[in-house]
Amino acid sequence: MKYYLLVDFGSTFTKLTAVDLEKEDIISTSKAITTVDTDITEGYEKALGLLRENLGYDIKFDKVIACSSAAGGLKMAAIGLVEELTVEAAKRVCLGAGAKVELVLSHNINKSEVQSIIDKNIDIILLAGGTNGGNSECVIHNATQLAKSNVKAPIVFAGNKDAADTIEEILSTGKKDFYICENVMPRLNVLNIDSAKNQIKEIFVKNIIEAKGIKKIEQEIDQVILPTPNAVLLAAELLSKGYDDEIGLGDLMITDVGGATTDMYSMGYGYPKQSNVVLRGLDEPFAKRTVEGDLGMRYSAIGIVDSMSHGEVTHWNKQGIDIVTEAVNRRKHIEFIPKTEHDYKVEDILASKCIDTATSRHVGILEGVYTPLGMMYYQLGKDLTTSNYIIGTGGVVISSDNPVKMLKNAIQNPSKTMELRPKAPQYLLDKDYILSAMGLLSLEQPEIALRIMKRRIVEIREND
Repeated sequence: MKYYLLVDFGSTFTKLTAVDLEKEDIISTSKAITTVDTDITEGYEKALGLLRENLGYDIKFDKVIACSSAAGGLKMAAIGLVEELTVEAAKRVCLGAGAKVELVLSHNINKSEVQSIIDKNIDIILLAGGTNGGNSECVIHNATQLAKSNVKAPIVFAGNKDAADTIEEILSTGKKDFYICENVMPRLNVLNIDSAKNQIKEIFVKNIIEAKGIKKIEQEIDQVILPTPNAVLLAAELLSKGYDDEIGLGDLMITDVGGATTDMYSMGYGYPKQSNVVLRGLDEPFAKRTVEGDLGMRYSAIGIVDSMSHGEVTHWNKQGIDIVTEAVNRRKHIEFIPKTEHDYKVEDILASKCIDTATSRHVGILEGVYTPLGMMYYQLGKDLTTSNYIIGTGGVVISSDNPVKMLKNAIQNPSKTMELRPKAPQYLLDKDYILSAMGLLSLEQPEIALRIMKRRIVEIREND
C-alpha cells in the first residue's frame, strides 16, 4: 500500500486527509483547532491522533505534504501605477498566488502609506508599474520610498523592465530583501502574471512558513509547498478542465466560506454571451480567485454585519435574532462550534450573506450605454451566467442542513440584474473538505486527484 497524508493548516482548523493511492480514494479525514498562537504542533498532533484512531496507530505515510493559511494566510500589498490597470494586474498576481491582498496603493506612495505596510504586518510587497518602455518615474519613486523605510517584508518587483537595473540598485543600497521578475503588464491590457506568481510562492515556502510557526514541525512533514487558496485553485482548474482522458466538469464556481475570509473561484473564460455586449478592461484569467477579507465566520464576522443593510439587521431583530451580537460573539470566540438550532440558523444567515456579497464582488457586471445603433453594454469582468456548477466548501456550508439554499445566494438575483451570476447551475458539495488536499495531490498524481474529486464531491438538492 502507498499512503499520502495531505495537511491544511487553516486559519481556524488544521485538516488532515489520508489517501490510499492504490485504491485511489480517501481512507480517513480529521481536524483540530489550529494552534498557531501557541504551538502549531499541538493542533496537528491532535488531528493526527484522531486520524490514527481510525486507521491504526501503526500506519506509515509515504509522503506528508501541507498547505497553509494559518494566522490569516499570506498577506500582501499590491503597489502599481494606475489603479484600473497595473494595480489591478498586481492584485491578480497576489490572488493567483493564494494571497490575501491587505493593501492596495497606486501612483507615488508617501511615508504614511509606507507606514501602513508596516502596521498591517504585510508578508510580501508586489511592486509594479508601467508597461515596458513606458513610465519609469513612478515605480522608481516607490522603490526609493521603500528603500528608505523600515519595511522588512520581501519586495517583488514586476514592473517596467527599463527600470529594473535602477530598482535593483535602489533596493540593494537600502539593504532590502527583493526579487526581480517579468513585468506583470508588459504591454497595455496584456497580462503576464506567472513569473511574479511563481516567485511569490517560492518566497512563501522559504520565508513565510517559518514566520507562521510551521517550521516547528518540518521534521514531521516532507514539505509545505503552497498557500491553501492556491491549492484549492489548482484543484478547481483540474476539476474543470480534466486531465488526459479523464474529462472535467466544464465551467464552474466554488464558494469557500472560512473563518477569516470568503474565497470565490471561477473556472471559465467568461466571454460575453450576447452580440450587443463588448468587453472592457483587463482580460480575465480562466482560473480566477477573489478573496474577501472582511467576510468570515469567525475572525471577520463583524464585517459580515457591516455589509448588511439597516433593513436586513432590523429584519433579523424582528425574527428574534440579534445578528450584531451574534457576530461579535463569534469574533471573540473563534473556536465557537454551533450546537443548537438557533446557532445553526445564525450560521446560515451569516454564511448566506458572505456568499451573496462575495459573488457580487467576483462576477462581471454590465454597464449600459446608448448608441446610434441602440442600447449597447460594456462587460467588466467575467460572464458566469452559463456556469455548469456551483460547488460549496468550508465548514459552515458542509455542516448546514440545507446547503443548496445557502448556495443559491450566488445565482441570478432580480435585484442585481446587471451582475453576470450563474443562471441555472447544479449544486455540488465538497462534503469531506478535500479540495485543498486534492490540489496538493494533483502536483504529483493529477489523474488520481481528479477521479477522487469526481467521486467525492457530490451533487445535492434543496433539503437533501
